Amino acid sequence: MARATEFEQFIADEIEKERGTMVPVKASLAERMFVKKARWQQLHPNPDDEFCFPSIGPNYTILSDYADKFVRHREADAKIWKDPLIVQKVYPEGYMILNGHHRWGAAIKVNYNPLPISIVNLTQETDIEQMIRKSQHNKRVTLDLDEVVFCGEDEPAEKGLSFPFSRWYRERIRCGVPALLHYLSKQDYDIWVYTAKYYSFEYIRSYFRHYSVRLDGIITGSARKGWMSEETKKRMEELMRNQYKETLHIDSASVVRTGQIGKRYEVHSFEAPAAEWAQTVMKIVEGIAKEREQS
Repeated sequence: MARATEFEQFIADEIEKERGTMVPVKASLAERMFVKKARWQQLHPNPDDEFCFPSIGPNYTILSDYADKFVRHREADAKIWKDPLIVQKVYPEGYMILNGHHRWGAAIKVNYNPLPISIVNLTQETDIEQMIRKSQHNKRVTLDLDEVVFCGEDEPAEKGLSFPFSRWYRERIRCGVPALLHYLSKQDYDIWVYTAKYYSFEYIRSYFRHYSVRLDGIITGSARKGWMSEETKKRMEELMRNQYKETLHIDSASVVRTGQIGKRYEVHSFEAPAAEWAQTVMKIVEGIAKEREQS
């Protein structure tokens, strides 16, 4: 194994110094609402990010490019607030980097301060446990925000929110999603959504409230490595199994039903024009309800 560089050793020392001492804490709405300033000394490397893995580590070409950019910005007295680092507030102080390690490393290299940061509250283990325990139903649906609920510019979308909310909530919601979620709630399903991205779960919850949709479960940053121990993961899975006797996983071309007695799972595949996607899913759920009544 190649000998660690001085910077890689610095990262390893920082992680070791912070091991077992940092705990994620909730940031207030005021803290999360706007891009803030932070010195690079206030930012902590994330031990679960590849940037910090000894076998992978930083990309020094990217580091150098960012360092050059920071030097140019400083010489021109320019601001860099359009591309903030995504961070999570931690105890006892400072912020854990979720996205932006190379910019942080470049700032250290050229001693560039301050850096723009955007603070998010990701879903934590205790949040999931509370959401499960608050449930009043024994059925749920799950949807991927990134792949199913939010859509691209070339896909039919719901009408956007009016100003000033349109400035805050920029993601486009797939046409028919609010009506589908209303329908599922009336059918006594809990609505769970998840995303690999670093949205604050309060952001997602409040966004859907503007469409009069109540989300029962929200998991953000689901691709994080090591954020949930194996022991905790097993406990959460057991809580899910005890609470929900049936789960429907809805994606763009299928509804997968699990939990019913005598079957491991069943798949309802479909093809439908984008504008008819929600209505097609509703018809499948109606069929499942009739099947349940007859069994």
